Order: sequence, then structure tokens, then C-alpha cells
Amino acid sequence: ESHFKVSEVHELETVRKKAWDNPVYNGSPSTCLKIQAIYNPKSVLENPYENFEEVGDPLPCQEEQSKAVNGSTSPFLKCCFYIFRGIRVPSLYPTGLWGTTLTENTAENRELYVKTTLRELLVYVMFLVDICLLTYGMTSSNAYYYTKVMSELFLQTSTDGRVSFQSIASMADFWVYAQGPLLDNLYWTKWYNNESLAVHSTQSHIHYENLLLGVPRIRQLKVKNNSCVVHDDFKEEISGCYDVYSEDKEERVSFGLINGTAWRYHSEEELGGSSHWGRLTSYSGGGYYIDLKMTREESAEALQVLKEKLWLDRGTRVVFIDFSVYNANINLFCVLRLVVEFPATGGAIPSWQIRTVKLIRYVSTWDFFIVACEIVFCVFIFYYVVEEALELRIHKFQYFTSIWNILDVVVILLSIVAIGFHIFRTTEVNRLLGELLEHPNTYADFEFLAFWQTQYNNMNAVNLFFAWIKIFKYISFNKTMTQLSSTLARCAKDILGFAIMFFIVFFAYAQLGYLLFGTQVENFSTFVKCIFTQFRIILGDFDYNSIDNANRVLGPLYFVTYVFFVFFVLLNMFLAIINDTYSEVKEELSSQKDELQLSDILKQSYNRTLTRLKLKKERISDVQKALQNGTKELDFEDFKNSLKELGHADHEITAAFSRFDQDGNHILDEEEQQQMKCDLEAKRVALNTEIENLGKSYGDNNLDENLTYMEARNNHTNKATWVSKEEFQV
Repeated sequence: ESHFKVSEVHELETVRKKAWDNPVYNGSPSTCLKIQAIYNPKSVLENPYENFEEVGDPLPCQEEQSKAVNGSTSPFLKCCFYIFRGIRVPSLYPTGLWGTTLTENTAENRELYVKTTLRELLVYVMFLVDICLLTYGMTSSNAYYYTKVMSELFLQTSTDGRVSFQSIASMADFWVYAQGPLLDNLYWTKWYNNESLAVHSTQSHIHYENLLLGVPRIRQLKVKNNSCVVHDDFKEEISGCYDVYSEDKEERVSFGLINGTAWRYHSEEELGGSSHWGRLTSYSGGGYYIDLKMTREESAEALQVLKEKLWLDRGTRVVFIDFSVYNANINLFCVLRLVVEFPATGGAIPSWQIRTVKLIRYVSTWDFFIVACEIVFCVFIFYYVVEEALELRIHKFQYFTSIWNILDVVVILLSIVAIGFHIFRTTEVNRLLGELLEHPNTYADFEFLAFWQTQYNNMNAVNLFFAWIKIFKYISFNKTMTQLSSTLARCAKDILGFAIMFFIVFFAYAQLGYLLFGTQVENFSTFVKCIFTQFRIILGDFDYNSIDNANRVLGPLYFVTYVFFVFFVLLNMFLAIINDTYSEVKEELSSQKDELQLSDILKQSYNRTLTRLKLKKERISDVQKALQNGTKELDFEDFKNSLKELGHADHEITAAFSRFDQDGNHILDEEEQQQMKCDLEAKRVALNTEIENLGKSYGDNNLDENLTYMEARNNHTNKATWVSKEEFQV
């Protein structure tokens, strides 16, 4: 040992330097381990990982660092040091906090790869459970019914058989709806028996439960006169020309009574609004607006003035009706926008946007549980940010060649954006509610927050989708998953080449359908609708009669040729490519040598557990045999000799005997022997039950095989291996 001491120190110093420069460096086997294998190969073969798993003397570098830390260092610096050590040198601590398959050298060690992947999977499952609780905790089944109630009330209801919102087809219909069903549904101040709904408040409670926040707002956008060109042959008959809406043709001058917000233009910045994507085009957030009053009578008078003074005319292209309601029973806001577009063709096209969102978060006990989940979520994000930073530092730009690494980055970025928006949303809601309480007679603009809350929910949904997909990263070492991933990777080029040919034919038919049927069939009225209609044809969801009525010759010809070339030919080629590649991959994998799988790791753990239980059971049987050979009074020497013949150590025998020798006379009387027998029998029954329960997951046949194997190993173990005094007492 002294002969190799100098070289050992030198080698450890070299390993320390290389490990510090490269965290994934493993180095060559130790010189001491090589010499030990030459002079005492049995110890290495029996436990080849002893030198790596045993917590013994620290390396020189670790010893120096420990002395430096344990000296005159503050607790804060000690904490920072250990965190830095866990991050900086993960290869020296393979079971460290941030050890992954990309930071550890798992290329040549299948068992380490599987174990590391399993650990990553367990951590990720906890993260997935947390993000699921967060995402689903923000939604409520009441949201659907809330939206349904509001849509039925404002879209389908018509008073005294008059126009409902969905049936609006002209400007006249709009005024009928606005002065009738709209006002009736907005202002609920009495019960069904005409008793007052609220004694100390004049605010409306829609359906008796939903508080109308502030007052509704009606806003319109107009286009300029002569914004289009009239042909010379019609200039005498047509005095004005109003083009389709676009922001550069928007009317911005005052008109009508001039005084009042309804007659003067206000920019998007002044209103604090945002653009809206309607059925026909996108509209800006400015325009001419009027805020209704707190009572139905005052609002009806204001609308009557607008109607008499011709507030809507030929230049009007869209009208927005915005208002918000809040239900305290379910803590949900419902932000409604009713839109009526007046196209250049004449007529009216109604549409609507109803967003049911939860803007006030922390009210109930469940909400505060979600707060705890949010804190855990932030901790997980910090954990994964550090993990990805370590992997990026090690692999540089090679890191981005893996689709799983890119997916990791996407999930982390979406999570960070979600955390930032959550903080912004909370502060903005508090500000808006404060302003609303100070000025209850003004318009409550929750449209901006509702829009971004909806985008926030959509972002969380996409993030959760990617989080579930990421599970495939950790189970890809499974043979079945390997077949799937290898098939998709191998046929990617063939599918890409086929996709080019497929979409050439697909878009050619889309253009043909748009030009043939675009003027008569709604599903072909735009090129984008043609694309989705053709996907529906593939799935069998299509109205054939509509194109047959539009063109009785080219309609059937278009349909038959499209189904033949796209459905029967191209789609079957797509399936043939995948099927052929899958057969090749399956054949190759079947000829390869089976690698260590997750099931093998679980089976090894099962076998080790079974070994320990079987060994304890046999030791109990040995002691019971020694008791059976004894008389009414069992001497310690007789007890010791009986057990030594069965291969037990002196300290084990002494510990077992002294436990029941209560008077300390080195003799077990009849009562003490009976106590020992009862104790041993109870332990034997418990071990039998545990072994039976352990065997249920593998079946009786496998259990018998494992027991046979364990008995063979135990014969060697009982002779050559001893357990500690504490373990034997247990």
C-alpha cells in the first residue's frame, strides 16, 4: 500500500483537474482498483462498484474544499458553496440534484442510463402533476353554463316576437333589437312580481345573480364618402361611394349634432381599445361611441336620439356593443361583445364574442391551495432552467440538434411568460376594480384583460400539451417506443418528399373549387375555407348537393376526381411509406441484442428485496431449531454451539440471546424460551406474508424460480457473509 501511495495521490490530483474542467469526465479506472483486481480479483468481482458507492475518505480536492468551508466561513457562504458544488461538478456526484442523461456519461453504461432516466421521469411526473393542478385549477365547469346562459339571453331572446340578435339582417333590425331585447336583457331591476330587486342599489342584476359592471358602450366605425370610384356611366345616378372598411379609409371627422362622444371621433389610444377581427375584416379600436345610462329609461331616450338623428348611415361598417357582468356565486366574469357588420353589399352580418374568465383568483380555500402549487411550479421552473443551462454549457450548439431539448426550452419559455403575465394580470385587475368602485357610472373596460386572460389560458393549454408530449422523452428507451420513434425518424425524408407532391395536388384542387363555386357555396367562399372544406371531404363531412346545385357538370367531376387522386391514391401512399418503414425497423430491432430495460431494473430490485426477506426467514428458522433442541433451561453455551454449527457469528448469537435473558444469568428458563418462540413465530408469519405479497406482481411461476435462485445464493451467503448486530436484532 505504501508503494503505490505517491502514484495514487498523483492520479487523484489528475482526476480532480480533469473533472473540474469537464463535468462529464469519468476518467480511466483507478490504479488501486487495477492492482486490487490483480492480487485479489474475488473482491472486485463480488462487488465491482464498492469503490464508487462507498462513502469513504474524500478525494484530496474534496478534503481541501471541506476544510475551507468548515473553517471560518459564514453559514450563507457554506450554503452557496454546496449549491455551487452540486451544479459545477455533477460528474463527481452522479446522484446529484441536476444529474441527467446529458450531464452524465451514460453512453457506455446502460444501467446508469436507465436509472438516470427513471429518476428524471419521477421528478418530471411531479412537475406534470403540479402543472395539471395549476391549469385545471384555473378552469371551472360553471364557465360553460355561464357562457350558455348569457348567449341564450342576448343572442336568441326576442321580446314580443321581435328581432333577436342572431336574426339581424338590416339597420332597421338593429334598431329594433337595440331598443327592445337589448335594453330588456341589460336592465333587471325588479322581480317577476314587480317587486324591487335591490333596495339600496340601482344597479342591474341580470337573471338576479349577475351584476352589470358599470354601463354598456355602443361604438361604431365608418368609412369616408367617395372612398371608392364610381364608373362614369353611373355618376349621375349614384351620388356617393362607400368602400369596404380599411383603416386608411376610416372616417374621422365629426358629424350630426357634433357635440357629444357619439358624434366626435376618438382614436384607439384615447379609448384604450384594441383591434377586433370580425367576419369580414379587422377593425381598429377607435370610432364614435356612446355610453348608456344606469337605468333603462335613460338609455332608451339616448338610443332614440341616435336613431332620429341618423347615427347609422351608408358609411357605417360595424357597430360594437360592449359590457361586462360578474357572478359572485362562482367568482367569474363574463365579458360580452356583440358585433354587427354592415358590408358594402348592404344588409347586416351579426357576430359575437363571449369570454368567461376568472380574473379574481384568491378567494376560496381551493384558490389558496393553487397558490401553493404556483410556488412549487416556480421552484420547478428554476430547477429546469439550471438543468438546461448545465446541458447547454456542456454540449454547446449540439444541444439544439435534439427535438426534446428544443421542447424543453419551449416549455420553460412558455412557463416564464405565464408567470410574468400572471403577475401583470393580478395588478391590472386590482387597478380596474378600484377605478370601477370609484366611478360606478362609467364603462368598465374588461375587454383588454379578458382578451389576454383568454390568450393566457390558451398558452397554458398549449404548454400543458407540450408537457404531456415530453413524457415520450423519458420512456423512449422502451422497445415499443423505440420502434415508433425510429420509424418516424427514418421515414421523415420520404414523408417530406411525398408531402410536397400531396400539397401541390391539394392546393390545385383548392383553387379550382374556389373559382368554380366561390360565388354560390359558403364553404368555398374564400380560399382558406376551400382548404378546410377539402380536409372535410377526406373525412366524409361534406355537403355534396351544394356544389352539384352550383354547377351540375363540373361539380360532380371535381368531387369524383378529388376523392380518387387524394383519398384513394395519395393518402394510401402515405400509409404505405409508414408501414414499410415500420416493418424494416421492427425487423432490425428483433435481430439486435436485448438491452437493459426498465423492467429489468424493477426485477433486480424485486430480487434483492426477496433475498433479504428469505435470508431473515432462514435465520429465524435456525434460532427456532436451536430452541427445539434445548430443555426447560437452555444454557448460553448450548445455544451458541447450535447456532455456530449453522454458520452464525458470535456477536449475532450473543445479541439474540441477551435480548430474552432478562435476569442476565446466561440461562433461558421455560418462560423466556416461550417468549422467544412467540416472538420468532410472529416474525416468521410476517415475513411469509410479505414474501407472498411481493410475489403477486410477478406470478407464482416466477416466484418459485426466484426462490430457487435465492436458496442457491443463500447457501453461499450464510457461509461467507455476515450481517451487523443491529440488523440481526431487527
